[in-house]
Amino acid sequence: MNPCEQIRFIRRLLESLPTRLPGASPMPAEAPKPSPKAAMPLREMCARYGIRCKKALGQNLLLDDNINRIMVEAAALTASDDVVEVGAGLGALTRRLAAQAGRVLAVEIDASFMPCLEDQFGEMPHVRLFRGDILNHSLAHLLEDHLPGGTCFKMVSNLPYYITTPILFHFLEAPVRFSRLVVMLQEEVGQRLTAPVGSRDYGVLTLAAQCHAAVDIVHRVPASCFVPRPKVDSCIVRFRCHEAPLFPDVATPFLVKVVRAAFAQRRKTLRNALTRSGNFGAPKDAVLQAMTAAGVDPERRAQTVTLQEFAHLAKEIRARIE
Repeated sequence: MNPCEQIRFIRRLLESLPTRLPGASPMPAEAPKPSPKAAMPLREMCARYGIRCKKALGQNLLLDDNINRIMVEAAALTASDDVVEVGAGLGALTRRLAAQAGRVLAVEIDASFMPCLEDQFGEMPHVRLFRGDILNHSLAHLLEDHLPGGTCFKMVSNLPYYITTPILFHFLEAPVRFSRLVVMLQEEVGQRLTAPVGSRDYGVLTLAAQCHAAVDIVHRVPASCFVPRPKVDSCIVRFRCHEAPLFPDVATPFLVKVVRAAFAQRRKTLRNALTRSGNFGAPKDAVLQAMTAAGVDPERRAQTVTLQEFAHLAKEIRARIE
């Protein structure tokens, strides 16, 4: 057998071998990676409308439409729901919202995206487009103007990283109740929103959000799912908003004020943090009496105190101010 025949024989022998031994476990599937081709439709659309992502506005376009599907499923939309989307961009999430919700208000701050959105949704009577900064407008007025007569509101959005928290609380603290918020944001922020008591991430953001809603992380989204690729991973967070005030005996703004004062000096005890804060207009002795009445040890630190304990404490402090 000459060398060429030997090579052909060995090749046929190798090809005949099984890819894995009998009884062996199957090879684990690799996590799917976005193909460069997946970005082509986005690039073509951006080129057609002259769109460039602006770093100053925190714009990153999502490559994987499956993530939009997960967000819409987490929102549990029905035909009776009115949905607000902040940062509509090229309209990928807007399309899915329009297919599930009764009406959609898509808000976009960047004028360069508006022609793209108008071409897609201009003929859809149940989709309203609004250009502007959501933080500069009253949600009550926006809903009255664009979604009149609505009774069940939800918000589903891929939020820009640089302004995530202000937008969240613009909705959570709005006079109009939103039953559910589903947002994509930085994973670090998601961890802070859902942090357990006593953990490093537990703080003002955790407690302020939980005053308004039950919060959980639905799905983690790697940075590779976006273009331009951000420096951090993201996650989808769901807020199931409380139907009534969680603590009717104390106003939520005052409760959050107490929480902020306690965490302003995170490493100090509650005794030191709250009596030196000067936020309550109450003498030191009154604040200490409030801690005793609420059953909260003044020597504890803020990160060990639950939301319910903070609510009791805020109620007792408030009673001593009045």
